[in-house]
Amino acid sequence: VQLQASGGGLVQPGESLRLSCAASGASFSINGMGWYRQAPGKQRELVADITSGGSTRYADSVKGRFTISRDNAKNTVYLQMNTLKPEDTAVYYCNAAIRRRVLGAVWSDYWGQGTQVTVSS
Repeated sequence: VQLQASGGGLVQPGESLRLSCAASGASFSINGMGWYRQAPGKQRELVADITSGGSTRYADSVKGRFTISRDNAKNTVYLQMNTLKPEDTAVYYCNAAIRRRVLGAVWSDYWGQGTQVTVSS
């Protein structure tokens, strides 16, 4: 099972970006999904996550600007980022709790490869 993130880029302050992350591979189930970010010299932090039932939570720094959503049929999680600020600059990683549909499988954390978001004028 792999997570493939896309949608990062260079934007100016106040602009928007939409990140996507799709899970693919052999038969599996997904529970929670989320986005984390890591800026240079800082620890990785939670940006937003969403349960399989659609409940969401956000870091205080992005509340009201970012929206997380998911399409369970496509095994994909999205992060709509509006009114971007220079302090949002970071590598963004998607994360998912996944269990393969094989005997004895357990829930495990999977990570995408990271996508760079740069907000600069």
